[in-house]
Amino acid sequence: MDAYATHEPATAATGEPASDAVVVGGGAAGLSLAHRLAGLGSLTVTLVEAPDGPRRPAERTWCYWDRGADDLDEAVGASWNRLRVHGADGAPVTVEAWPFSYRMIRSPALERLVHDRLARTPGGRLLRATADTVRTTTTADGARAEVDCTTPDGRRLTLRARHVFDSRPLPAEPPARTRLLQHFRGWFVRTDTARFDPAVADLMDFRVPQPRHGLAFGYVLPLAPDRALVEYTEFSRTPLTAPAYEAALARYTRDVLRLGAFTVEAAEQGVIPMTDARFPRRDGAVVRIGTAGGATRPATGYTFAAVQRQSRAVAAALSTGRAHAPRPHRRRTLAMDAVLLRALDTGRIDGPAFFTTLFRDVPPHRLLRFLDGATTLGEDWSVGLCCPVAPMLRTALELPFLPRRPLAPRAEESHR
Repeated sequence: MDAYATHEPATAATGEPASDAVVVGGGAAGLSLAHRLAGLGSLTVTLVEAPDGPRRPAERTWCYWDRGADDLDEAVGASWNRLRVHGADGAPVTVEAWPFSYRMIRSPALERLVHDRLARTPGGRLLRATADTVRTTTTADGARAEVDCTTPDGRRLTLRARHVFDSRPLPAEPPARTRLLQHFRGWFVRTDTARFDPAVADLMDFRVPQPRHGLAFGYVLPLAPDRALVEYTEFSRTPLTAPAYEAALARYTRDVLRLGAFTVEAAEQGVIPMTDARFPRRDGAVVRIGTAGGATRPATGYTFAAVQRQSRAVAAALSTGRAHAPRPHRRRTLAMDAVLLRALDTGRIDGPAFFTTLFRDVPPHRLLRFLDGATTLGEDWSVGLCCPVAPMLRTALELPFLPRRPLAPRAEESHR
């Protein structure tokens, strides 16, 4: 128990913090940062995860693209070097992702990897508890942070640290001009016969009915000739009901994919914010990470790659004694995404045609770097030339005059 101070004033620890860093939350952002910090071997790191029960998230799937090997390889369950998009007319566009590969990680595999690293690290600790309050305090040595927790048996603990990295969802999203949601439901299916090509991942299949605002597509990650994750996804203003998702998946697997007989072995569902809101990143010694810290790419919903970049940067800074949490996305990237979101929401551009054109006309290595926010200004310009100029320009001129309005409570962390 030396890592934790009890909540009772008579026994509360004073002086130096118990940990160099406390990471709150066992999602993609919390696990990834704990993994990087524990890998340094020179810091004391405490990861606070929700205990088993209603507060603990269901198993999740995260996808990202990267080049070469990385220290998450052990958790990668599948990867693809060929990517495909089906236009609304049914015409496929298949691209070679090299030098990138598109990778899938399931949450249990990442949890095992990170928990094992924490267990092998002298200063690494895992605490199963509910984080009730996170706050910055002021001491003679400067700003510090405290996390009030409740353990499964009802005990109250106060964790003290030099830095706290908080990945818990915000109670409400910041004001924004545009807000869409990426909402989806997926089935892990097993077919009676071989129906999938394990070498090709279908990122967007627009052969589905389109909503009035935004767009809809199928998403297929083949795991074997007879197994795949099949999702129905929308970018729109509101989620669907459970029966509506089930009906959409049933139509997609029956009428578009024509899978024949199959068994649904598991299901997953989620909602991801797509917004031009400005997310808070820091409050003294408390740093927001993950979706709550603005890591979700507004125009695509992808989060995992940005989380990895930020985790590496935070670990590198702390290893030199500095506390630095860079912006998950560049200002230029966020400005471009704000224009695209508004254009999609107003219906000024055809979403399926827009994304199909990008995959058809932009060199794959450049497009994947663009979607990851890693392109140069010149490359951004070349991609922009493939966009419908008039509606995008009209939207860009309109945005500065639109007010940012408060939003409803937040959506969940991204799985992509």
